[in-house]
Amino acid sequence: MIIAIDTGGTKTLVASYNEAGEIIGTPYKFPTPPVETDYVKALTDYLEATFDAKDVDAVVIAIPGIIKDGVAVWCNNLKWKNFDVAGAFKGLFNGAPLYVDNDANLAGLAETRQLDPMPISSLYVTVSTGIGSGIITNGVIDPGLRYSEAGRSLVEFDGEVREWESFASGKAIYNTYGKFARDIHDPETWRAIADRISRGFLAIIPVLQPDVIIIGGSIGTYFERYDSDLTAILKDKLPDHIGLPRLVQAQHPEEAVIYGCYYYALDALAA
Repeated sequence: MIIAIDTGGTKTLVASYNEAGEIIGTPYKFPTPPVETDYVKALTDYLEATFDAKDVDAVVIAIPGIIKDGVAVWCNNLKWKNFDVAGAFKGLFNGAPLYVDNDANLAGLAETRQLDPMPISSLYVTVSTGIGSGIITNGVIDPGLRYSEAGRSLVEFDGEVREWESFASGKAIYNTYGKFARDIHDPETWRAIADRISRGFLAIIPVLQPDVIIIGGSIGTYFERYDSDLTAILKDKLPDHIGLPRLVQAQHPEEAVIYGCYYYALDALAA
């Protein structure tokens, strides 16, 4: 059994996979505690009460921030800094292999592998509480770009240079329009949201030039409401000699991370 843990800025999702790659039962969801020690206790209590150590082959924990050697160096939305995630869960399930990585990297891994044909290069962007990114090359997390934080890209919006996620994330959209994405149906509002989202892509696409851009997260769930506007903006603004990558919706917009945890564990166990 592989246990996948998607730690989000607002909620944490726990799922388990059998040998056939199928989710066992119903994933468990709980609000992500803002304090690291509370997070460790809440997660440990649930895992130990739910799973038998002898059945666990590996645990993968996804964290929304920069991860180096199992340490969350910085998580922007949770404000966690130098949190030794791997160390906090050391010894869990009798020392079963435990892996920690960035949530968007893992989501990008899953979504890229599910594309047919699988692209040589892809950019996964999750637009949720914040904006995260994962860059996948030849079906694996790109080792040279695994610490990339597209949401922190500095771009111009509303007359000033700002971080992309400060005005285009799900949190920013709610703060601006007073509604969650699911409740926004006005085409003009979605055109404005598409403009916000486009600003970061216009900065990133010329640098990376991926074959495919995959959009996930809570805003990715409603991709059909703004995809044509986003495509039109990017086509109009990108230089003529830089092609527009194919834009696709994540197949599992809000569950891509746990699928990525599964693929990551399979690769690690097979290495």
